Amino acid sequence: MIEVLERAPEIALPTAFDRLSKAPATTRRPRPWLGLSAILAATLMNLLDSTVSNVAAPSIRADLGGSLSTLQWIAAGYTLALAVGLLTGGRLGDMFGRKRMLLIGVTGFMAASVGCGVAVSPEMLIGARVLQGLFGALMIPQGFGLIRDLFGDNFGKAFAAFGPCIGLATILGPIVAGMFIDANLFGTGWRMIFLINLSLGAYALLIGWKVLPVTAPTARGQRLDLVGVVLAGAGMLMLVFPLVQGRELGWPAWSLAMVGASIGVLAAFAWYQRRRSRSGATPLVELSVFTQRSYTSGVLFIVLFFGAIVGFSLAVGMFLQLGLRYSPLSASLTMVAWAVGAFIGSAFGSTLKDKLGRHILHIGLGLMGCGLVGLYLVFSAGPDLTGWSLTAPLLAYGIGMGMIFIPLFDIILSGVRDHQMGSASGMLESFQQLGASLGIAVLGTVFFSSVSAHPDVEAFMHAARHVTLLAFGLTAATFACGFLLPHRPRAYQPAD
Repeated sequence: MIEVLERAPEIALPTAFDRLSKAPATTRRPRPWLGLSAILAATLMNLLDSTVSNVAAPSIRADLGGSLSTLQWIAAGYTLALAVGLLTGGRLGDMFGRKRMLLIGVTGFMAASVGCGVAVSPEMLIGARVLQGLFGALMIPQGFGLIRDLFGDNFGKAFAAFGPCIGLATILGPIVAGMFIDANLFGTGWRMIFLINLSLGAYALLIGWKVLPVTAPTARGQRLDLVGVVLAGAGMLMLVFPLVQGRELGWPAWSLAMVGASIGVLAAFAWYQRRRSRSGATPLVELSVFTQRSYTSGVLFIVLFFGAIVGFSLAVGMFLQLGLRYSPLSASLTMVAWAVGAFIGSAFGSTLKDKLGRHILHIGLGLMGCGLVGLYLVFSAGPDLTGWSLTAPLLAYGIGMGMIFIPLFDIILSGVRDHQMGSASGMLESFQQLGASLGIAVLGTVFFSSVSAHPDVEAFMHAARHVTLLAFGLTAATFACGFLLPHRPRAYQPAD
């Protein structure tokens, strides 16, 4: 199988976009702010679709049917596909041009969104979500390079405007999703949260085609490592699949064997990447970065941190809608304190990261721990709790989480050499999505396992307490892992 893939011809991309690659390379930056708006529209599609599962999953299951694991796969299918695709998305941009890959990614994402919007079964919806993740992985890595192409040395101004827009979208996204579901526009119900991507995608395509610059590919002629893609994808799927499905199937022997086999497949992936590197071929990932303790511990930090916050977010959303019977909009409004806290925390993180270094991570994790303690006490108070009783602990949790987002990648990448930076940062993004998938699988499984066959409010309260304790344990493990990270972001590292 490996030899067959190694002899496969280079990927032939759709010819509908060939005109883009034939245009002359240019450094001209026409209407950069308009180009930035196109990149933002593409980014918003990913942001919205990565969070809608917390709001829409119960409504989707009520309409299409499916088991409780369906609720997990609606989220995990997207993040898992994104994790695998991100290993190659940036490389494809280097090989065939960022603008072309962005436009192909947006087009595919729109088509997959239509598939989600017209789904008639849980299987069809999950399949469309996987396609969304794959095309999202194609368009997301192109954004930062295109911003640099548009603004040149002034790209810092663009990022200064880009960040708050993303933060605001994070807050408004779940609320808008809840409003669409409750409004039931044209009888579409939950389907509109996917179909709204058509307007965002159309804007990104139209403006992006006209305004975004075409630059010469930086890795033209390189071959894509198809064997590495297959091994990485198979290993991740074999790890996540039994964790999601095992509870529902009674944890058969094959599910545990699949988890063990996934380690072997991922080890084979690492061996193959090393072999490609030694033979002079371009590997999918640069394994030499794992010789640095700061990077290896950073990967563990990323997996634990994003596994905790994404898995816990899904569990809280399920608790509010399935346990307390909140409407999608009411659940979104209850969790808005979390998003507002993240927005506030991001401002603190960006302001204090240079002064405090990695201490900002521990402060943020400490606040998250305090928020989880508060939530545990609220969940222990009885079934008469209100949304307002969750506001303070969710706000504290969100502020702590937000303080970590901005400095985290800079601190982890502090010891990475310049020639390793592209591969190292791409792998971190992939590990972030893998951590999210594992968090959904593990915390979702614990949550639904704690609910009895005939769930009532008390059963869901019990499940919420279990998940909160697990999230606290993951946060504590992340706190300990933080001591292995470099003290300062990359900008503070002295030159050799």
